[in-house]
Amino acid sequence: MIPDPQGVPHEDIVALIRDKYEGKASDSELEADLARLAAGEPLAYVIGWIPFLNLHIRLDSHPLIPRPETEWWTNELITHLRERFGDTPFHLLDLCAGSGAIGLAILSAFPNAHVSFGELMPEHVAQIKMNLEENNLDASRAHMYESDLFTAVPGSFDVIASNPPYIPQERALDTSVTNFEPPESLFGGNDGLGVIRRIALEAQMHLNPEGELWLEADMENVGLAKTILDTYGTSSSEIRTDQYGRQRFVVAYYP
Repeated sequence: MIPDPQGVPHEDIVALIRDKYEGKASDSELEADLARLAAGEPLAYVIGWIPFLNLHIRLDSHPLIPRPETEWWTNELITHLRERFGDTPFHLLDLCAGSGAIGLAILSAFPNAHVSFGELMPEHVAQIKMNLEENNLDASRAHMYESDLFTAVPGSFDVIASNPPYIPQERALDTSVTNFEPPESLFGGNDGLGVIRRIALEAQMHLNPEGELWLEADMENVGLAKTILDTYGTSSSEIRTDQYGRQRFVVAYYP
């Protein structure tokens, strides 16, 4: 019989036992994990990993938990890259990489792609390396840099993909987010656009001719994000919606 402590949804307990313990949790293990869930810790952290486009993304360093919206537009990106490059090699930068989910999905989908990962926090850089090994991906095509945006990332890229911090500083979020997920991956300054401005200012200098930037943004300021990108040198850009029909990300094209 599965216990059902107050405040923990039954389906979360089922997922925990299935995905963390393969149905064989001991009483002591389950008791400890249920206490974490009851305290508000996200299920993905308690399980220790999350699926992302058929990958097994570990979360030991507690990076930002990849959301379904990010998974959705990453799949859209993969479809586009197949149309644009086919079997031709290309180089992509996953900027503000966190767990590395976006870039690792590209590595998995394209045997000729090279992917660089730029991530500020050293523990998350180590997590990306772990996830590369966890999913048996080709390490010779992966390049990881502890970097404040572009500062320590060498080279230029055909595509930059980024899910940067974009939430306005004063916005109230659920305590399961603010108490457990890294604030440096969530908040983008007073208006949420501080990091996006820095990316917009430098992106063209790190893109090859006819390069692209795929950038997730806040639904409430995605229009401003597009305007900022255009101010710093796009040839064109467009706002796209997520799987729920909400304006969620900007695709910017460069000369």
